[in-house]
Amino acid sequence: MTEQATATWTIHNVNIVLEDRVIQGSVTVSNGRIDSILEDSGEPAADPQAKEGWLDGNGGWLLPGFIDLHVHGGFGGDFMYANRESYDRITGFHASQGTTAMLATTMTASREAIEAVLEAVSAYQRDGMPYAQLLGVHLEGPFISEKWPGAQNPDFIRDPQLEWLKSWHKQYPGLLRLLTLAPEKNGSIETIQWLKEQGIIAAAGHTDALYEDMRAAADAGLTHAVHTYNAMRGLHHREPGTLGAVLTDDRIYAEIIADGEHVHPAAIALLLAAKPQDRVLIITDAIEAAGMPDGEYELGGLAVVVKNGTARLREGNALAGSSLTMIRAIRYLLANTGLSIVDVSRMASGNPARALGVMEHRGSIAVGKAADLVLTDTELQVERTWSGGRSIFSRS
Repeated sequence: MTEQATATWTIHNVNIVLEDRVIQGSVTVSNGRIDSILEDSGEPAADPQAKEGWLDGNGGWLLPGFIDLHVHGGFGGDFMYANRESYDRITGFHASQGTTAMLATTMTASREAIEAVLEAVSAYQRDGMPYAQLLGVHLEGPFISEKWPGAQNPDFIRDPQLEWLKSWHKQYPGLLRLLTLAPEKNGSIETIQWLKEQGIIAAAGHTDALYEDMRAAADAGLTHAVHTYNAMRGLHHREPGTLGAVLTDDRIYAEIIADGEHVHPAAIALLLAAKPQDRVLIITDAIEAAGMPDGEYELGGLAVVVKNGTARLREGNALAGSSLTMIRAIRYLLANTGLSIVDVSRMASGNPARALGVMEHRGSIAVGKAADLVLTDTELQVERTWSGGRSIFSRS
């Protein structure tokens, strides 16, 4: 079946993961959108082999396409390289892992390097995106804490520069979607207020913020925390810190890197116990090493060594992003928590869509929404990925 050859096509014999339940049945796509969802217990009335536009899901899972709000690269590409070849590598690789949309995530770098990424992403959107869609840019830094650089280059850390943000927003309207900063730094509250006015997500990350700093930031409009637990002030019973605010303030979405390396399963359990499930979302924080063999790589100009799939800085040994994919994170959570596939799917698709404000158009399998879909086998290995009803990956 070649769904590009017909405006309408149907996938049947699948376990369809909806927002609140799983059904066995079929999904029909017409002109890039989900036209109907039918529950059934067997074959369609018509013989699918004799009908154009029918695809047998072979009893696998059909999930909404994954949305990764925090990804730096993959398959040898990095968004900081600011060229189309690199972006094709990243979006093509992650499409093969079920991601249909993402934010191009930058590193703490010079103003000129960040501007090169903004121009490259804008051109990529304008000239056509053949694989996973870039919904915009996530600026991770450079307005972060010197105390919590993680794998960010400390040479480029600085206080918030609102003038830069205003200039970028004017030149590339709608491109900036999320900004990670340290809320305790001078100028952060004013910056957060401006971000809220523009509809840009303000996120806490690489931060030494006290609990009260975080509360003030949330009052100003901060709604997001990047890679919860990692590169932030931890929890203390007399000073709850950044983490204490993330765990207890339901205004804040909490990202989690679910790979067994960045966060202990017990800490993930604590997060899930503390936060409403619609405020937790999966991210990869993947770097160019994702999908590549162990070896030496680069991140933000810093040397990275990947051993047994774990990326660390050559100097200092700090964790340096990950080689994680969204489908691997889903399998990890299913194996190590009490979450259902519906719960985990929501954290990979629905919750990121809610955080971005695009839930009306994507993030779940529902009539009228874009046909961003992932077909896996019964073991959750990705077989097919579609973006807007267009095939962007096929294992066969």
